Amino acid sequence: MGGPLLPCSVAPLTGFFRDGCCNTGPEDRGLHVVCVEITADFLAFSQSQGNDLMTPIAEIGFAGLKPGDRWCVCAARWEEARRAGAAPPVLLEATHVAALEVCGLADLRAHAVDPP
Repeated sequence: MGGPLLPCSVAPLTGFFRDGCCNTGPEDRGLHVVCVEITADFLAFSQSQGNDLMTPIAEIGFAGLKPGDRWCVCAARWEEARRAGAAPPVLLEATHVAALEVCGLADLRAHAVDPP
């Protein structure tokens, strides 16, 4: 939104770089830049698309997500979820501007939980 990128979550620790922010770089092929508040609908949708975000993976220190957690999700997955009616709420101030490469600003604002 033109200002500094605010943290998305440190508990659970999120971000492609696991720095708590939805930062991105050339190595982030999934473009993990949309900060969301996880919902049960989104978890079910993501699982149906082959990405189970609920099941813990101890080997990588992933405890699994639950509704209410904040997480940096792939812009394309968020857009797919939006089209399917399962998009979780977005924290605009913690969403990287690179999200606009995939998602429409009006759509992100329509799902915002923070002021535009």
